[in-house]
Amino acid sequence: MLWAGLPSIAAGWAAAAPGAVPLFEEIPPTASGITWTHENARSPGRFLPESLGPGCAFVDFDNDGWMDVYLVNSGPCDFFQPVKPLKNALYKNNRDGTFTDVTDKAGVAGGTFGMGVAIADYNNDGFPDMFVTAYGRSILYRNNGDGTFTDVTEKAGVSLQGWTTSAVWFDYDNDGFLDLFVCSYIEYGVGKHLLCADKKDGRLYYHYCIPHLFNPTPSVLLHNNGDGTFTRVERGTDIARAPGKALGVVATDVNNDGRMDLFVANDTVQNFLFMNRGKGRWEEKALVNGVAVGPSGQVRSGMGVDSADVDGDSWQDLLVANIDHESFSLYRNIGGDFFTDVSFDHGVAAATRMLSGWGLKFFDFDLDGRVDLILANGHPDDTIALRAPEVKYREPLLLFQNDGRRLRNISQQAGPAFEKALSARGLAVGDFDNDGRLDVLIGCNGEAPVLLRNNAAADHHWVGLKLQGVTCNRDGVGARIAWSAGGVQRSRSRTAGGSYLSSHDPREVLGLGRSATLDWLEIKWPLPSRRIERFASVPVDRYTTIVEGSGRA
Repeated sequence: MLWAGLPSIAAGWAAAAPGAVPLFEEIPPTASGITWTHENARSPGRFLPESLGPGCAFVDFDNDGWMDVYLVNSGPCDFFQPVKPLKNALYKNNRDGTFTDVTDKAGVAGGTFGMGVAIADYNNDGFPDMFVTAYGRSILYRNNGDGTFTDVTEKAGVSLQGWTTSAVWFDYDNDGFLDLFVCSYIEYGVGKHLLCADKKDGRLYYHYCIPHLFNPTPSVLLHNNGDGTFTRVERGTDIARAPGKALGVVATDVNNDGRMDLFVANDTVQNFLFMNRGKGRWEEKALVNGVAVGPSGQVRSGMGVDSADVDGDSWQDLLVANIDHESFSLYRNIGGDFFTDVSFDHGVAAATRMLSGWGLKFFDFDLDGRVDLILANGHPDDTIALRAPEVKYREPLLLFQNDGRRLRNISQQAGPAFEKALSARGLAVGDFDNDGRLDVLIGCNGEAPVLLRNNAAADHHWVGLKLQGVTCNRDGVGARIAWSAGGVQRSRSRTAGGSYLSSHDPREVLGLGRSATLDWLEIKWPLPSRRIERFASVPVDRYTTIVEGSGRA
C-alpha cells in the first residue's frame, strides 16, 4: 500500500500523559469573540423545522487569506414570530485568534428561517458567494468584492420556497461555471403542520414527528448560465422523478469519468446516487450500486454525507450518517459501479449504533497524508429520553484516525471536547489560524457554536493549495491532485459539499508527514480544461495559490 512509508502516531496519542495538549482544543467565546447563539424557535408543539438547524461555514469573504466564519440562524415563518429580530452572523477573522461581527456591514443577516449555507465563486470574479437554504425563502448573496454582499436571489432566478436543506456548488456540465444543486426536504407548511404527542405518567407531551409521516419532494438543479442567472434543469430527469426527503449532499466523481455525480442522503426513504451521464442526463443508481438502504434492506434516516478515497485506491468512497439504532455506513467504491458497506470493518458501525449523525467530514487532521474522519452527533428530539431512555439528546463527537489499514476510533484520546455532549448539527472544517492543521466549527441546535483548534502533529509538514481555475471553474472543483513526499505517492479529488448544511475551507492541505520537502505536485484540472500540470518546487508549511496554466504540462 502507498501508506506504508509513513508511521502512525496513534499509539503515541493513546499513551498521552494527563495534562498534555489535546488533539483538538475548544476555543471559548470569551477568547474567540464569537458570541452568537442559535435560536431554534422551540415551541410546546414541537414544529419539525425547529430541530434541524443550524449550518455553519468557513469562508474567506474578503480574500485576505484568513478564514472567516458564517453562522445560520432561524427567523420568522408561519409558526414562529421572534420577539426581537434574529440574524445570521458573519465574523471576520482578526488574524490573532479572535473574530469581529461584521454581519450588518456585510449585509448577510438573513431574515428567513435559515437552515444551511453553500459557498463558492459562482460568477468567477474571485470572491466567494453564499447561498442560504431555509424553511421558506432561500437567499443568494453575491459578493461585491468590497466586504459587502447583495441579495440577488430573484434577479439570478434562484428563488426557492418550501423547505431546502443542504446545497452544493459544482460544474455538472463542465462549462467552467459552477451550477447549484439544492436538497429539498418534505412537504410542510400551513395546513401540513402535523403535531405528534405521547403520554408519560398520565401527562401528554408533544415531540417532533417522525418524517415518514410527511410527503417527499424533488430536489432542484440550477444551471449557471454564465451571466449571473440560473435556469432550473432538473425537470424531465431522474432528479425530478425521484422525490425524496433530502438532508445531505456531496458532489464527487464516483466512476472517474470526469463528470461530477451526486450522492444524496434521504430521511426515511432510500438514498440517491445520481450518476452524471453528460449532456444534462442523470441516472439514479443508488439501489443498483449498493448505497440506497441499510445492510438488511431497510430504509434509514440519512442526514450527513461525504466522499473521499479512504483506502487509497483512486476511487471515491462514500459515507452517510443515520439516526440512532441504524448505525452509519462507510461504502467502499469497487471500480465505480458498485459499493460495499465496510463500516463494521472500520468500527464505524459499532461506534455509531446509538448515535444520530449530522455534520461530518473526511479530512487529514494529523497531516500524514491519510484520510481521517470526524462526526458530529445529537438526537433531533429533545424529548427522546421519555420514549427511549437509552438514547440521549446531546451526544459526543467522534474522531477516527486512518492508520493505513483501517479507521480507528481515537475519540477518547482526542481531548475534553470529545467528552462533551452536544446538540450538534452542521460541521465545517477549515484552517482559521493558517498553521496547516484543519480546525473544526460545529453548529449546535439552540446553543452556541463550538470552535475547535487542531493541535495535532506539530512535527508534521504540509503544503497548502488555493486552486484558481482559468478555463475551468475558478474554484477548481473537480480537480485531481497527486503528490509525492519522501517517495510516498498520494492523490486526492477536489469534491464539493459534504457534511450537513455546511461549507468548508476551499483550500487543499496536503499532509507530508515528517518529510520536510515535496518531491513533486501534479494537478489535473477539471473540464473544459484539459491541462495536466506538474510542479517540481512548491513551498512547504505555507499556502500557495496555483493558477491554471502556470505549471509545466
